[in-house]
Amino acid sequence: MSIFITGTDTAVGKTRVAALLVRALREARVDAVGFKPVCCGGREDAEALVSASKDAVTLNDVNPVWLRPPVAPYTAAMIEGRVVDVALVRETFSRLRSAHAAVIVEGCGGWLVPVAQDFSMADLAAEFALPVLVVAANRLGVINHTLLTVAAIRARGLACAGVLLNQVQQPAPNDAAVLTNDAVLEELLDVPVLGELEFGKDTLPADLLSRLGTVS
Repeated sequence: MSIFITGTDTAVGKTRVAALLVRALREARVDAVGFKPVCCGGREDAEALVSASKDAVTLNDVNPVWLRPPVAPYTAAMIEGRVVDVALVRETFSRLRSAHAAVIVEGCGGWLVPVAQDFSMADLAAEFALPVLVVAANRLGVINHTLLTVAAIRARGLACAGVLLNQVQQPAPNDAAVLTNDAVLEELLDVPVLGELEFGKDTLPADLLSRLGTVS
C-alpha cells in the first residue's frame, strides 16, 4: 500500500499524516517505511519518518536530498549552487520499493513546487505512479486550494486516493469554515473526503487504512 502524499500548501500537516500512516501500517504488521525525497531547511520531517519507520531505514535513505535554505527545492538549489540530484531520488525510491511492502512518500510543499527548472513535485509523483493522498489544512480557503490540487492531480492522469483534512491549529468553536469544509468538499469532489485529524490528537480516522487499501 504505497502512496504519495501531497498538500494544498506548505505546513498543512503532510509529515504528521505520513508518520501516522507509517506507524499504523507497521502496527498492522505491514513493513512500511517513510520517504521524503527532498528536505529544505531542517531535516525534522525526515527524522520523524525514520522514527515512525522504527529505524528500518537510515536518515539518508528516507531523505536522499537535503538542501539547507528553507525555501522551495529549486530556489534552495540555486542558493547553494547545486542541482537537485533527481537520479539519486529515483534510485533510492526504487530500492526502498523493492525492499519494503509499503513506501509512504511525502512530497515537499504543494503539488507544483519546483524541484528543478523543468521538473516539479508533480513530475516526480507521475514517475512514481502511486495513488495520491491530498492533505488539506481545515481553514478558510481550503475549498479552493483542494479543488485546484485534485484537478491538477487528475490532469496528470494519476489516481487521487482522497482528501484528508487536518486541523493545524485549535479552531474557534464557531468557525463556520472549519465546521462546513468537510461537507462542502464531499459535495463538490468526486474523490472521497477521508476524515479529519483533530488538533492535538495523533489518531487517524478508524477506517483510513482500509479505504486507502482499495485504491492502491
